[in-house]
Amino acid sequence: MALHTRLCDLLGIRYPILLAGMGRASTPELAAAVSNAGGLGVLGAASCGPNQLRDWIRRTRALTDRPFGVDTLLPASVRRGGGNAGGPAAEEMVPQHRRFAEDFLAREGLAPLEAAALDRALDRHPADRDGPAPLSRAFFEAQMEVVIEERVPVYAAGLGNPAPWLDRLHANGTTVMAVVGTTRHARQVVESGVDVIVAQGHDGGGHNSPIGTMALIPQVVDAVGGRVPVVGAGGLGDGRGIAAALLLGAEGAWIGTAFLATEEAGISPAQKQALVEGNDEGTTVSRSVTGKPARMVRNRWAAAYAEAGIEPLPMPYQGMVSSQVTVAALAAGRADVWGGFAGQGLGLVRAVRPAADVLADLVAGAEQVLGRAGGFLRG
Repeated sequence: MALHTRLCDLLGIRYPILLAGMGRASTPELAAAVSNAGGLGVLGAASCGPNQLRDWIRRTRALTDRPFGVDTLLPASVRRGGGNAGGPAAEEMVPQHRRFAEDFLAREGLAPLEAAALDRALDRHPADRDGPAPLSRAFFEAQMEVVIEERVPVYAAGLGNPAPWLDRLHANGTTVMAVVGTTRHARQVVESGVDVIVAQGHDGGGHNSPIGTMALIPQVVDAVGGRVPVVGAGGLGDGRGIAAALLLGAEGAWIGTAFLATEEAGISPAQKQALVEGNDEGTTVSRSVTGKPARMVRNRWAAAYAEAGIEPLPMPYQGMVSSQVTVAALAAGRADVWGGFAGQGLGLVRAVRPAADVLADLVAGAEQVLGRAGGFLRG
């Protein structure tokens, strides 16, 4: 029997497997490849300026006639105030942290990139250079206007509650998803009217939950009470993980790291090789990149913050500091300095392959495990 849940009918896809919206890694090419293979491709647009986001959406439409989604962060993701309990405001501390980053680059023998080179390295649209600061409230709001204007089939809120935009999104026929890490947040977004919940546990790459994936999924399923489908996420790196999520009550899987090591993923060859060489101990959780806890491949930048005993700044200020390091590392092929975000399923990645092959193996593996699940019962 084929792998199928009500999520497939809701999203108009063949298999209940969704590409995680991994910032800049989930490109139009990767999203389209996953959609064309029967899953739901999702653009990782968190750091895309509004002009680049519009370009990505249109590129994806040119590459597939299947449904796809867009994943961004929302304004509530930005910490309000930015104060430091009687100390200087976060904004005032940016120059100090930038000096730390400059010293770090010098020790690593890396040169900071000029603005034009930074734009090229990030594939940034020239018209976005003078727009809102990345990862700021104004930036996120500008992105949402593009999502609505372009009438995307699916929108996923990677952080935050999409309630303020739900009426306009639903009026366009857009299916709205929200990524959550607790039952409290799951109840909030369901009451707001979202259509799908992604329950992402601590095992997952990027921003995640303090709760482990296998513990989180069934509790979110119970909290939602069947009102909307729940998608499991976090460390689900093969068909066995997808089957486990389904047996815990999820109706689909949000897959990230397994699709990073693909030909279409928008990360560097050095990063892809680091994934292939990684193992179950190859990730760490740090605030050194975005200002929020995020799971990433172990790297020298996160280690430098930890060793110096410096508290990273809140979002969006930490991103203003870390971008000069991460982009310089990418330009130099230094995955040891910055290898990107990845989940604890890292050790399941063994080769760089086409995304369609990865999806086919995920489906076959899940079907095989679910097909023999009844063998554990005796009549």
